[in-house]
Amino acid sequence: MQTLFDQVFANGVLLVMWGALLFHLILPIPHAAHPVTLWHKFAELLADKVNNNRNYSQSLISGTLAWLLMCFPALILLIALKPLMWQPQLFELALLLLAIDWRNNEKLASQLIRALSQDNKPQARKLLAPVVNRQTDTLSTLGLGKASAETLIMGYGRNVICVLFWYAIGGGIAALMYRLTAELARAWSPSRQRFAPFGSSVVKVVAVLEFIPLRLFALMIVAGHNASNTFSMMLTQSRSWPLPGPAWLITSAGNKLELSLGGPAIYDNVKAVRAKLGGRIAPSALHLAQLQKMLAWRILAWLLIQSALLLIIHQGI
Repeated sequence: MQTLFDQVFANGVLLVMWGALLFHLILPIPHAAHPVTLWHKFAELLADKVNNNRNYSQSLISGTLAWLLMCFPALILLIALKPLMWQPQLFELALLLLAIDWRNNEKLASQLIRALSQDNKPQARKLLAPVVNRQTDTLSTLGLGKASAETLIMGYGRNVICVLFWYAIGGGIAALMYRLTAELARAWSPSRQRFAPFGSSVVKVVAVLEFIPLRLFALMIVAGHNASNTFSMMLTQSRSWPLPGPAWLITSAGNKLELSLGGPAIYDNVKAVRAKLGGRIAPSALHLAQLQKMLAWRILAWLLIQSALLLIIHQGI
């Protein structure tokens, strides 16, 4: 046992990961003051300046250059700062703290559950408005339940699972660069007509970055009760969803709890036809609580498995 503890403490990667999680859960960075939120605002300002080409190819090139303009200098700066830090582990911890966003998802889930349980639709719409691209002011009770469930699923998947995955692959720099790129994809989402060509490049990059982690997490959700039916429905329904990683994740969670997800959504006053996913149960406050609990346990399992793999890999090295 003592030897195992010695190995863990000797493994700086594990210490940084669990230390960042501990600090994040105790003292989370508020969403409004988070550097990623400022990054998102700057991305919107940049798009207002350069996303003015009506030609499809020119708009696509503008979006690609805008993505490189924001991400490439950030990557160079992080790489240049690392050797200057007197303690590399603290630098890695700081970057992981900026990248991960578990506690704010928990807070949002609790607030949405409370609002829906009280049938407070104005409050639920207000909570969803800053974190989704779709219009929320006309959402019905059913629409609020679906939007809340999808937001929680993708929030945990991208802001926790994908961040942890890329931390394991390339450390704090990789984790933060993934989070910044994913935030650009949300700011310039082609689901809104004005970003249809402009944001396509960064969305494709994010789709590649999250393909493996989201699909692995989806398989973890499938495991357990009714796994065979959940897996077959996930494979069938995911073909009708545009992005491969989110397709598996949303369909696995929806079918696991038999929740009705997907369906039409309004973006910038334009109704988008989306496939219907999951089961037939309209998500309510009770189902959101069940969804949150299920995702939390799966994330804990992911952490334990990732910790074991990191320990084995770094011990072997």
